Amino acid sequence: MTFLTVDAGVELSARADRVVARFFLPGEGTPGGSSRTQAVLDRVLALPPEALAAAARRIRDRLVDPSPMADVLQNAAMVRLPDAPHLGADATVVIGAAFTAEYSIEGVSLCNPSTVEHPDQTGLMPGQLRVLLSLRSIGEGHLSSIQFCTAVIGPGLTWEFLRRQAPPCLPAVRHGEWTRDHFLRALEHNGGTDELVDAIGQTLPNRFRGQVIEQAIQALRAPLLQRRGARAQLDAMRIVADSAYDVIFPKESELSTRVLLPVADEERQGIEDLRLVQGLQADGARYGGTFTAYDGHAISSRLLTTTDFREFAVHRLTGPPAQTKGMALFPRQIGGEHLALSRGDGESLALTRSLDGLVWGAETILRTPTAAWEIVQIGNCGSPIETPQGWIVLTHGVGPLRVYSIGALLLDLEDPSRVIGVLPEPLIEPPQDSGGYVPNVVYSCGGLLHDGILWIPYGVDDQRIRVAHVNVQRLLSAMTAPEDAGARRT
Repeated sequence: MTFLTVDAGVELSARADRVVARFFLPGEGTPGGSSRTQAVLDRVLALPPEALAAAARRIRDRLVDPSPMADVLQNAAMVRLPDAPHLGADATVVIGAAFTAEYSIEGVSLCNPSTVEHPDQTGLMPGQLRVLLSLRSIGEGHLSSIQFCTAVIGPGLTWEFLRRQAPPCLPAVRHGEWTRDHFLRALEHNGGTDELVDAIGQTLPNRFRGQVIEQAIQALRAPLLQRRGARAQLDAMRIVADSAYDVIFPKESELSTRVLLPVADEERQGIEDLRLVQGLQADGARYGGTFTAYDGHAISSRLLTTTDFREFAVHRLTGPPAQTKGMALFPRQIGGEHLALSRGDGESLALTRSLDGLVWGAETILRTPTAAWEIVQIGNCGSPIETPQGWIVLTHGVGPLRVYSIGALLLDLEDPSRVIGVLPEPLIEPPQDSGGYVPNVVYSCGGLLHDGILWIPYGVDDQRIRVAHVNVQRLLSAMTAPEDAGARRT
């Protein structure tokens, strides 16, 4: 902490027992390996009835919760062949379990929260506020996913994390919705602009879901399909179409049980650092957020929107700022445009604009690394927070020894390209005895203002989550003019 901030005295730590049942193909993902689906099926079907019954009994004893067993039965349906013999209950359970792997979603760590007002504010005492947090979970193979939890602020300067429910659950997934214009822009962004794209584009309605692309491909004439490189282009088109998707959790599921795992191809190695914001989104949703997707080679920023945190729409963003990590949306439009913080050059805090919230334009640099504690790089720690004096932006700075600290600056309310205040020193620094999965790191994906107090939940060492608070007027008074703080704009 610094002289401005106060530690709230609460902590949220990872729990290795938060486990989900994921679909698993033996052999897939092994270097040089291939799927062994048929061989595994044959071996299960060859088991004597008594061995099959015993194996099924052991599986049922292990999976006492109904949610994992439902996943096992669903996985059995995914691998059964159309001409396979009728399977009894025991064979179905064993086949499903053979293609299921239990995965501890936060077996490595829990970190990098963001927070917004909870949609349900009933049943509270005066001065209290219920908040909702997104959490970055890291599990086996450094695979990141997104979870949620709830906390209550107040009365007074208190913060209480509410108990997270179990077991975690996964959503149903369906194709997302595209506009024709955005799909063609996404293909162009992905490097595809030729006769195949034109032929597909001419058949698309103004709005459609991803499965329509496969129908359009099947309707193409043979000469186009036989061109050199056509197969690779069509596969790339399918990947783009599938990158937009919706997820729906069961109505009976609790918020803290819901887990967002990677779905799209560009997310296959992890989804991380959701920066939530409350404010009407382009698709009419009440909440939005950007997160970083990683495919094992490249990163990109993607959009998530929701009204109730049970149904989510996930979509591709395009434009140069979307090819990096760490975009953060403003909670409202300014001058008829959507705005976001970004970091296209990898080291400077920037501003980008969009007419539709999906296609983002060139960046305006707001601040470059200057102070010693941010000399390596700077970026945002969540979406801007509106006050009468301007937009408060929590920042992260990386300094010597790769120490991550949290700072703050102030943007003009109606012209956020103007930096009007900078905090000269860090607001939150790692503790001296810092150690964990990634030492010397404090990092947040978004704070929240309540009754004149800025609350900042943040990750420590990519290992656990703590909370700090600061009086907003004291914070603003401690800021100096950009020139005095060494900031510069272009």
